[in-house]
Amino acid sequence: MGRIPLRRSRRPFLAAAVATGLLGALAGPPDPGPAPMEPTAAEANTATVFYYTKTKNWSSVHLHYAPDGGTWTTAPGTRMEAACAHWVKETVDLGPAAGLAATFNNGGGTWDNNGNGVWDNNNSADYALTTGTSTVRDRTVTKDAKDPCAAEEPDTEAPTAPTEVTASATHTSVVLSWDASTDDTGVTKYQVTRTGGTKGTLVTDIGSTVFSDTGLEERTAYTYTVKAVDAAGNTSPASAAATATTGEKAPEPASGTPLGTDPRQDPIYFVLTARFHDGDSSNNRGGSRHTKSGNAANNDPMFRGDFKGLVEKLDYVKALGFSAVWVTPVVLNRSDYDYHGYHGYDFYKVDPRLESAGASYQDLINAAHAKGMKIYQDVVYNHSSRWGAKGLATPTVYGVRDSQWSWYYDERNDGFEYDGLTVEPKSGKSYYNGDLWSTAEPSGNTCLNWGRPTGGKSAEGYTLYNCQWPTPTSGMFPKALYHQCWIGNWEGEDARSCWLHEDLADFDTENTTVQNYLIGAYDKYIDMGVDGFRLDTAVHIPRVTWNRRFLPAIQERVTQKFGAEAAKNFFVFGEVAAFVNDKWNRGSVNHSAQFYTWKERKEYSADDEAAALEQFTYENDQGTGNQPTSTNAFLNGNSYHTPDRSRFSGMNIIDMRMHMNFGDAQNAYGNGKDSDDSVNDATYNVVYVDSHDYGPNKSSERYPGGTDAWAENMALMWTFRGIPTLYYGSEIEFQKGKKIDCGPSCPLATTGRAYYGDHLAGSVTASDFGTVGSASGEVANTLAQPLVKHIQRLNQIRRAVPALQTGQYSTEGISGSMAFKRRYTSGSTDSFALVTVTGAATYTGIPNGTYKDAVTGDVKTVSNGTLGVGAPGKGNLRVYVLNGPGKIGADGPYLK
Repeated sequence: MGRIPLRRSRRPFLAAAVATGLLGALAGPPDPGPAPMEPTAAEANTATVFYYTKTKNWSSVHLHYAPDGGTWTTAPGTRMEAACAHWVKETVDLGPAAGLAATFNNGGGTWDNNGNGVWDNNNSADYALTTGTSTVRDRTVTKDAKDPCAAEEPDTEAPTAPTEVTASATHTSVVLSWDASTDDTGVTKYQVTRTGGTKGTLVTDIGSTVFSDTGLEERTAYTYTVKAVDAAGNTSPASAAATATTGEKAPEPASGTPLGTDPRQDPIYFVLTARFHDGDSSNNRGGSRHTKSGNAANNDPMFRGDFKGLVEKLDYVKALGFSAVWVTPVVLNRSDYDYHGYHGYDFYKVDPRLESAGASYQDLINAAHAKGMKIYQDVVYNHSSRWGAKGLATPTVYGVRDSQWSWYYDERNDGFEYDGLTVEPKSGKSYYNGDLWSTAEPSGNTCLNWGRPTGGKSAEGYTLYNCQWPTPTSGMFPKALYHQCWIGNWEGEDARSCWLHEDLADFDTENTTVQNYLIGAYDKYIDMGVDGFRLDTAVHIPRVTWNRRFLPAIQERVTQKFGAEAAKNFFVFGEVAAFVNDKWNRGSVNHSAQFYTWKERKEYSADDEAAALEQFTYENDQGTGNQPTSTNAFLNGNSYHTPDRSRFSGMNIIDMRMHMNFGDAQNAYGNGKDSDDSVNDATYNVVYVDSHDYGPNKSSERYPGGTDAWAENMALMWTFRGIPTLYYGSEIEFQKGKKIDCGPSCPLATTGRAYYGDHLAGSVTASDFGTVGSASGEVANTLAQPLVKHIQRLNQIRRAVPALQTGQYSTEGISGSMAFKRRYTSGSTDSFALVTVTGAATYTGIPNGTYKDAVTGDVKTVSNGTLGVGAPGKGNLRVYVLNGPGKIGADGPYLK
């Protein structure tokens, strides 16, 4: 992600008085009213409550209650009887009362939601129960509930037929959409039937309510019907038919084509596009914080770099040896400080502040592909900007345009549409906000006390009004589409269902409408030919939602557009942020990076919201000792084996554990190895030292370890398993020791997100990956730096030795602190390499034969299965390749 989230403390617990003894204190608030009259049998009035016990591990459960208008039972109350697995129950005779207040405890002083002996039932509130049957599960009351212990009846009810089916044609493509069907257990898929044309009837299964049908015949009418299917296979009647007639084939396809090769072959260069290189100053924008931040004094607007600047310097990246570029989010953003791209507002529109005539996002993708380079797009499924998401839901704020607030709320201009770039004529701002506010209460408003004074004053003494600023608890966002809380426990269930930060409005990603909005948006960029997605804030979406909805949608779209082979190599890697040194993030499997590389191993409710809770509880109960393991990254002795990817979820990961420990290479190496058996295939891990958010050990500064340490880290990253990744400028230790991000409180020029283009001034061409063809001006000086030379040669060596790209590894029979062997075998390729970084190593039990060092060209003949290597020194390494090519590249400051 792009902004460091603020932690919000939990609401303080309400504790009852404890001065008169524990049980007396736990008895709940007394009500001295008269005792209820005993009803006759004919007047019997009861409430039956079922209580879920699985998360408590109590030997007994007691119900402590008071009928409405009556007195509380004597603590700890009535012991509840066993009902079925994980449930107990109790039926209470209410007499004339309509309900009861209830609390639950274990009979020994431990109460619901708190194990410290202080009453804190249900987050400081009694449960309110009514007549009939209720269930209480994980602090949630369901009234008029079904008996959870009753045998479940088979599902025989079919979903409703899809409605509002519409079809629209553009050239030879048709986009079909419809309203979601309803079902008693939940719709799992839709069947789309197409008729028309010369190819007969086509039936396609999809998981969303949007279907894009491409490659159709010209000037042909196609008719579509849709059916809904639930988990039991019940199928709805067909929808009403929708027809669209195609036009002529587009003269030039708008989309590019992904390169489609194994992503492990491509080292990644990560750029903040807006801070890398400025190719077109006309799209530079500073925003509302331009002066306050100090950027204006430096003539350094936050939106400065652009796609044109990146296109112009692709040869610089190629000359370093990188064949993949990871770019920050490209969608239209909206925030006070949104240059990094993580405040998405219109997910269907590329931010105009990044584009220029002849240098659109499509032009960047095409230009990169023409040079044999991939584009990985940073994408956000978890949240929008605080101003919502255009086309889904945007909040309306209250602003009185008087002498106090006219400076903040721009005059409304109904003919103007915000795009971040165009200057609104009345306000003279590109960051115009007149479309966001209203002095009349908006239709469908859900914000409590909208527009009324709060009673408080701003720092300037201005009157504050309710609903001036979007927050999760304000009611300004629809509950169905956005979550309504702050995260309290970063390793708890609320980490997936609450807001990270006030700038990041948290989507309810289990809602079908939200899912379709995001899937439709990112289909657009898949169609443009990007080569992969980096998934921002992936840990804040349940794995089951990724596995059910978003990951299959990506695969379906790439397959449909470019074929199965392209889909297999479309690289998806997630940011599962775990800033601890544990193998499992503070013992929570649901918040650990490797967890997301696996498919589900259990069926959950068809309803995504319920499934998310079920999956969290199930896997949390399984714990760290009962998670799947893999040998996909490991050699079997000296032999490569075909990896088993059958349980792969579709999401690879950023190696957060190595990242956290890159204070020195040895720590990163040891920690990385320790986690690899719990990752589906760690050879796909994205490995970096620092990023736009953090340095090692959650440092808020760019890596300051020194040139030798950088060289050693790089030597390990480029030869160990995983995909080496470099944050822009690290090749010259750019901004080392500087705070990575300080928001608008200091100039960007003083941070780790400073503008890099001054170091790229001049011209550069690349004759190959890792090889400069020509360079002049300041960029020539940049390319002469020691770490640049180091990276170039590392990339040359890695590119020439398949085992270093896609091989499995082992440390069996090897002595040495950072020493390992790697092998990759496929068809006529059999690449076997022995690697030691910095220190000496001895390899035993290896195949006999001739080994050549890719660094020095040294040749060693092995006849007894043993090879010894002296210590090459810090930042240096040895790569002895069986029947290898010998020395690759020229000696440099470290590799020699």
